[in-house]
Amino acid sequence: MKQLQPLWNIWKSRGGRLLVGLLLAELSVCAAFLLMGQTGSRLGLIAVGGVAAFGILRFAGASRIILRYLERLATHDATFRVLADIRLWFYRGLAKGAAAGLGFRRSGDLLSRLVADVQSLDSFYLRILVPLATALFSLCIVLWICLKGSVLLAFSIGIIFCLVAFALPALMARISYRWGPELQRTQAEMNNQALDLVGGMRELRIFGQEDAATKRFLAAEDVFYTAQRQQGRAMAHVHALSLLLTRLGVIFALAGCAGFFFPKEQAVMGITILFVVMTALDNIVDLPRAGLLFGRIRHAAERVVEATIVPDGTPKEGTEPAPNGHEIEGKNITFGWLPDKTILHNVNFRIREGERAALIGPSGAGKSSLAALLLKVVAPQKGSITLGGHDIVSIQTEALRSKVAWLSQSSHLFDDTVRSNLLLGRDGVSEDVIWAALEQAQIADFVRSLPDGLDSWIGENGSHISGGQGRRIALARVLLSDAPVLILDEPGSGLDMETERAFLATLNQLDRSRTILLITHRLTGVEQLDHLWTIQDGTLTSHSL
Repeated sequence: MKQLQPLWNIWKSRGGRLLVGLLLAELSVCAAFLLMGQTGSRLGLIAVGGVAAFGILRFAGASRIILRYLERLATHDATFRVLADIRLWFYRGLAKGAAAGLGFRRSGDLLSRLVADVQSLDSFYLRILVPLATALFSLCIVLWICLKGSVLLAFSIGIIFCLVAFALPALMARISYRWGPELQRTQAEMNNQALDLVGGMRELRIFGQEDAATKRFLAAEDVFYTAQRQQGRAMAHVHALSLLLTRLGVIFALAGCAGFFFPKEQAVMGITILFVVMTALDNIVDLPRAGLLFGRIRHAAERVVEATIVPDGTPKEGTEPAPNGHEIEGKNITFGWLPDKTILHNVNFRIREGERAALIGPSGAGKSSLAALLLKVVAPQKGSITLGGHDIVSIQTEALRSKVAWLSQSSHLFDDTVRSNLLLGRDGVSEDVIWAALEQAQIADFVRSLPDGLDSWIGENGSHISGGQGRRIALARVLLSDAPVLILDEPGSGLDMETERAFLATLNQLDRSRTILLITHRLTGVEQLDHLWTIQDGTLTSHSL
C-alpha cells in the first residue's frame, strides 16, 4: 500500500472537511437510533396501556432530517474537493510521466485511467469509509441497548452484525481485488476496440473492414461482460447471505420480545430493542458491496498512481535560470529509450543563434528522440547538451522550455475558438501581439475572413478548417511564446506537397532572431538552411550546402 501514499497525502490535505462529514454522519446515526428507539418505546407503552409523550420523538425526527441533509452536504462537498485535487495532481503527474516517455500503448487504457479509475475513487469516502465508520459506531450503540435486555441477545446480535458489516465486506474485497486486473484489462481492451472503430471509420469503410472491426469490438465487449457477470454472481451470493443474516438478527430480536431472552414483563424494552436492531441491520445490509468497491478502488488507485510515476531516465529538475544566449551544442550524445537499444550514438552538433538547420532521416532513426533531449524530456545516457553555454541539466525545466518551443507533427487544436487555441489559457496577451503572430504564420487574412474572427470556432482538432490552415494556427501559437529556439518536428506531416511547401516557405520569412531546427524525412526545396544533417543508424552526418 506504500505506492498509494500520494493519494493518502491528498486525502489528508482535506482532512478537516472529511472529519466534519464523518462527524455529521455519526450524529445522523444517533438521531436515527433515537428516532426508532423512541418509536419502539412509545408503541410499547401504548401496547401495555401506558401514557406516551411524543416530544423527544418529534425532536428525534426533526434532528434526523436536518442532520441527514447536513451529512450529505458535507460529505459530498468534501468528496468533490478531494476529487478535484486528485484530478489536478493526476493531470500534472500524467503530463510529466507521459512527456518523459511513459505514454500509453493504447488510448483505451488512457481513457480508462482518466475516466473510470479516477472517478471510482469518489466511492472510497462516501461508500466505504463513512459507512464502515458509522457501522462501527452503530455496533457500540446496538450492544449497549441489547445489554439492557440480555447478554445472550447482545452476543447473538453482535456476532451477526460483525459478520455482515465486517467479515463479508472483507471477503468481497479479497475477491474483487483478485478479479480486478482481469476486469480492468477487458474494459480497456473494449475501449481500445471502440476507439479504433470510431476513429478509423473512414479507413475501415474504404478498405471494407468495417464489419471485421465491429466484430472485434463486440467480441471484446462480450469478454468484458462475461467478467462482469462472474463478479456479479459472487456479489449476488454474498448479498443473499447478508440478507439471510440480517433477517436472522431480526428473528432473534423478535424472540427477545417473545420472552426467550428476557421476561415478557419487559415488553417496552423488547420493542425498543427490536426497532433499534432492525434499524442497525437495515443500515448494514449493503455493506458487502463496500468490500466489492474497495477491491476495485484499490486497483484503480494503483493504476492512477502508476500513470503518474516518472520513468527512469527522466532528467532531474535544475536550479539555474535560463541563460541569456541560446546557442545549442550537443557533445558525444548517446541515448536509447530502452537500456538494451541505443538510438543515438556519439552524436555531436552545434547551432548558433539565429541559424536554420534541418535534420533528415527515416522514421525511427532518432529524430524525435533528439528533440526530446533538447526539450529536457529525457536525459542522454552519455554526453551533454548546452544552451547558451550552460548544461541544460542544471537549468530549470520550465525556464528551459520558455527558451525552446516545439511544434509537433500532431499539434492538437482544441474544439474552441481561434483565440483560445492560440493562448491556451494565457492571460495578458494583447490582440496586437496575437495578430502579429498570425501575420508571421501567414494566416492572419484567413482569420479575418472568418465570421467571428479570433472568436470563430474551429472544431475538434481543427475540423472546420483545412489541414494547412490548422498547421499555421499551431505555428502562430508557437510564435506567441517568444521562445528564441523553435523545434519543428515533421510540421508538414499529413499535408499535400503544395501546402507543405507553402507552409515551409513561411518559415523563411521569420526574422533571424529565432533559431530553427527543422526535423523532417525529406526536403521540399524551399527551405533556406545554414546546416543540413542526416541521421541514419544512430549516427549524425553533416552535409555542406
